[in-house]
Amino acid sequence: MPFQGFLGNALLAGSCIAVASGLIGYFVVLRVQVFAGDALSHVAFTGALAAAAAGLDLRVGLFAATVAVALALGIAGGARGPGAQADDVTIGMVFVWVLGLGVLFLDIFNTGASGANGTIAARTLFGSIFGLTGGEAQLAALIGVAIAIALLAIARPLLLASIDAPLALARGVPVRALGLAFLALLGLDAAEATQAVGALLLLGLLAAPAGTALRLTANPYRGLALSALIALLAMWVGLALADLIGTVPPGSAVILVAIACYCGVALWSCGACGRRRWIPSRDDHRSRRYSAPLDRGLLRRGSSQRLGQPCRSGAGRRGPPEWRRAPRAAAAARRAELRAHRHRDRT
Repeated sequence: MPFQGFLGNALLAGSCIAVASGLIGYFVVLRVQVFAGDALSHVAFTGALAAAAAGLDLRVGLFAATVAVALALGIAGGARGPGAQADDVTIGMVFVWVLGLGVLFLDIFNTGASGANGTIAARTLFGSIFGLTGGEAQLAALIGVAIAIALLAIARPLLLASIDAPLALARGVPVRALGLAFLALLGLDAAEATQAVGALLLLGLLAAPAGTALRLTANPYRGLALSALIALLAMWVGLALADLIGTVPPGSAVILVAIACYCGVALWSCGACGRRRWIPSRDDHRSRRYSAPLDRGLLRRGSSQRLGQPCRSGAGRRGPPEWRRAPRAAAAARRAELRAHRHRDRT
């Protein structure tokens, strides 16, 4: 490995976790299950504290709690009909109930023999990717690769079920089984990513790269690839910043980079859509002073965009923009009135 020690372990585990979270997060945003992902991040906190209070390995509580609650949410949504998801009320009740259990287990843990050591709660909440050993990093990488492979195996039918569940049912796609499988993968990813960015910041690694990819492309397969690449980039840059600046936690640095990517793309896309470009029709070529520059890139690519039609980059109009049309119309009316006065004076 080019990096040895704690940084090499962090890069190995973080890279696989980031790719898996980027792929999972794309479907989380596409299926509008961001609130469920946020709830599972707090389930990871409760599961880790429950395992610590029972004297078990933290990963046992992490994986058991997140997968069990994820399947419970899927079953609750399936009770409303095939392809249905758990509503916000159900997820909110589970959210509060699990968070209350987490406070209970934290109190039990603090009153135990090792209650003076508060590092377990801090590691669960904020992550401890720099504290992974070689064996833990390799196990995290294997789990991340397995999650990514399993998701890619069901990506095509899951995409159809996410976009149009009735059509998927008509084609014989097992929509409910796919939903349960996806939520189980989401639970596994939430448990694994807690080691990297912590339970409190997990939602940023799931939603920010996926939201950025959805703003960049409408193609689902390109979106999947972009989401994974953005999450991987955020992980690498965040770990580099945390290593260079010793006072910055790695989880916070990773989420900061991911959110910065989303904000940058959001501002760029809003600026591109806000520029209203108007392509004149053949009848409007005589009034060249109104003409805006043509989208030469669009026309050069052989698009079927016709003159006088709105551009893809914004809500185009036929004719000059409204803010330019009103003053010119008023000036034209004033000139017509002056011409009428002159005509009356001559007669």
